[in-house]
Amino acid sequence: MVRRPSNLTGNLSSDIPSAIVVFLVALPLCLGISLASGAPFFSGLISGIIGGVVVGIFSGSKLSVSGPAAGLAALVLAAITNIGAFNLFLCAVLIAGILQMIMGFARMGGIANYFPSSVIKGMLTSIGILIIAKQIPHAAGYDKDEKGNLTELIPFGNEDWHELLQPLQHIDIGVFMICMISIVIMLVWEKPFIKRRMKFVPGALVAVIVSILLNELFKATDSALTISTEHLVQIKSANSAAEFFTFFVTPDFSGFLNSKVIITGFMIAIIASLETLLSIEAVDNIDPDRNVTNTNKELVAQGIGNTISGLIGGLPITSVIVRSSANVQAGAKSKVSTIVHGMLLLVTVIAIPKLLNLIPLSALAAILLLTGYKLCKISVFKQMYNNGKYQFVPFMVTVSVIIGIDLFGLYKPFKGEGLLIGVIAGILAASFAILHGNLKNSYFFHKATYRNGDLIQIRLAEEVSFLNKAALRETLDHIPENSKVIIDASNTKYIDFDVLELIKEFRDIKVPLKNIECNLEGFHDKYQIENLSRVQSIH
Repeated sequence: MVRRPSNLTGNLSSDIPSAIVVFLVALPLCLGISLASGAPFFSGLISGIIGGVVVGIFSGSKLSVSGPAAGLAALVLAAITNIGAFNLFLCAVLIAGILQMIMGFARMGGIANYFPSSVIKGMLTSIGILIIAKQIPHAAGYDKDEKGNLTELIPFGNEDWHELLQPLQHIDIGVFMICMISIVIMLVWEKPFIKRRMKFVPGALVAVIVSILLNELFKATDSALTISTEHLVQIKSANSAAEFFTFFVTPDFSGFLNSKVIITGFMIAIIASLETLLSIEAVDNIDPDRNVTNTNKELVAQGIGNTISGLIGGLPITSVIVRSSANVQAGAKSKVSTIVHGMLLLVTVIAIPKLLNLIPLSALAAILLLTGYKLCKISVFKQMYNNGKYQFVPFMVTVSVIIGIDLFGLYKPFKGEGLLIGVIAGILAASFAILHGNLKNSYFFHKATYRNGDLIQIRLAEEVSFLNKAALRETLDHIPENSKVIIDASNTKYIDFDVLELIKEFRDIKVPLKNIECNLEGFHDKYQIENLSRVQSIH
């Protein structure tokens, strides 16, 4: 009897090569997102390892790959700044993980369906703008002022507006040159004639390798373009296993009593869950086998990953579409690819930290600048505008509020909470748009002309609530004299008491005064209009 290979070991010939591809994509992204988050580089690598190994084991998705996400970088940077200490921030990651597990066990995997797409796109667009703004100092080589404080393109809630664009006034030519070369390499790598031939070699990795070689050439020739150590990746190197474990940071559990930490934990849980669920949906759509992931199980897996990440000094984790799509395109068949990529990250951290320390920050900034651009490019705004005002207005409200708070610091009381406030504002705007549309669509007003003696048909919608009363009153009040009016409720299942009262008032008072002929159709009980005190529904 021939024993069949298990699902996990039967596809090693495709999963191992895929794991190497995903590892090559993930490595520069883990470092870059750490940079964008204002966190230690080691923390980004930790979350990449946990996202691969731990989330990979517990996830129900065969092809999704998790790790630190660019979508959370702006939130993490603001949170660390506001909370004041990285180990306190880790409590927020821990809270987020626990909440995600609770959400998964409570079967809330469909939560993304209750967030308007316009608001989600507004949030992602805002994140793109924030990423770009935060990376320009690293691209220019002026990311710390004379006092050693981090600088930004536009001060985050800073009142010293004379420092506006200060990084652009102190450009380090070597740093800036490597950033520009890295961007050019990645753009060229996206061209079809390169992408077809080198599809398993990520452009970001090529840009990082070229940037290292260039800087080493600058060093060898004693060039003025040589990048100083402060503008390179800095990861500690361990001489023993015991020393390696000292690099992990544990949370300061007093953070559980800090309101800022608790609020940040809730924000991370919501945004990380949304990003994960959207990514999972996208991965399922491109999965050749059309597997459907259990979203509740996925939230539990993400919660476990974030809980562990918070306990040992990692960044928040989500399913990441860039790595997941690379995994699919590389031909992965099972979650072995995801798990092995996490193990490769672990080996890299242990074995070659000195090589990682040769990477210029400006090369990572270039990766993030392009990542941010893809999120907020002009075509996104055009698409949302073309989708109509009910999509465009909530989208713009979300973007404006987030950028106003987190970039310009216009609303000081909510400094650092722009994503949460922006999403709430966007949902309110979307709700108002739905309400406004509902008010307009409570009935269909048909008229060929609008003159005395015309036949006017008013067909009521399936449900007419008190919210529709004002619009209907406006229409009835402006019906001209000597007209013929048909108010048709044939397809209506519910009419609010206030609306029935309005129709009765029109029939009994306005109709005789204006000499209007009024016919009520579809009101199945003829006493319904006569005795409104007892009737609130036409059924």
